[in-house]
Amino acid sequence: MKTIINTNFGKIFILALLTLTVTTAVAQEEEETKPKFSFSGSVDAYYRANLTAPNDEEAIAPGSSFAQLPGFSLGMANVIAAYEGEKVGFVADLVFGPRGTDAIFASPMYSATGDIVNQLYVYWNVSDAVTLTFGNFNTFLGYEVISPVANFNYSTSYLFSYGPFSHTGLKADFDLGGDWSAMVAVMNPTDLTEFNPTGDYAVGAQLGYSGQFLNFLYSQGGFEIDYTGGFDLSEEFYLGLNAAHFSAEDDGGSFTGVALYPQYAVSETFSLGLRGEYFMTGDFFGDVTSIGSDADGDGSVLALTLTGSATIGDLILKPEIRLDSSAEDAFIDNDLAPTKSLASVLFAAIYSF
Repeated sequence: MKTIINTNFGKIFILALLTLTVTTAVAQEEEETKPKFSFSGSVDAYYRANLTAPNDEEAIAPGSSFAQLPGFSLGMANVIAAYEGEKVGFVADLVFGPRGTDAIFASPMYSATGDIVNQLYVYWNVSDAVTLTFGNFNTFLGYEVISPVANFNYSTSYLFSYGPFSHTGLKADFDLGGDWSAMVAVMNPTDLTEFNPTGDYAVGAQLGYSGQFLNFLYSQGGFEIDYTGGFDLSEEFYLGLNAAHFSAEDDGGSFTGVALYPQYAVSETFSLGLRGEYFMTGDFFGDVTSIGSDADGDGSVLALTLTGSATIGDLILKPEIRLDSSAEDAFIDNDLAPTKSLASVLFAAIYSF
């Protein structure tokens, strides 16, 4: 009798254990497939001063976007709400402050709040290999992005500044397997993000392999080809690359540039990075005075930017020194005389959450 009771008890115990295991597995699977809402973003501010030019209302600064204001200055508050389901989701990316205003310079075109929308799109994971995105999304061209969190250097390159910032349209991303990827897109003309006032459309494409991307964009008679990538040369040393050429039909102007981004991790919390960029224009939209131009509108600039990046928890501190050297007299010195070069320093603080 004792043996029978023990045997029955053992069977009951094993059955209960199996039931608990199955229940736990089902609960974990439901938790993994349950749509997830996330809230993230960043806040940044900086101090900038010229070493070889006045620091007053003339606002002498490099001819690239963002981080151009003198003294203690504001960057932006970036707030991103996202909802990620098993198949579908959305991203609402809002920006407030000078950097955000500069990033979406063509808005508002219609909406009174169009000047705070950095990205606003929905997506559908059609399969494991195909994702469709519909709405307003940041550009797929170039090495640098709008958010200072994702850039090593706080100030931006000329390549970034002259390229597109954002697009509105429909794009399809494809995972081709074997580290290969592709993307095709139909969009409004470049940087017309709220609606299409022209009736024209832009087309874009991307081919990627193992972190290297070849990008194409055609918009209103202008064609741009762009290469973006990078290589881990060692555990501490990384080299990023960006090269692009833009040309517009009917003598609408052109630009060509290349930038190298060597970065070295000194420790787990501090890194040094240099951006070396050469950028030249050919009567780009008739206005290249920001980098210096001759009578034919041709201009060129060599820009060297050394940045340190120190991490303290979620806070990133970035001291930076920058030298811009133009082919023409694009700047002034401390005696208010025209000069070809400008040296400046910057200190930025970025908090991400």
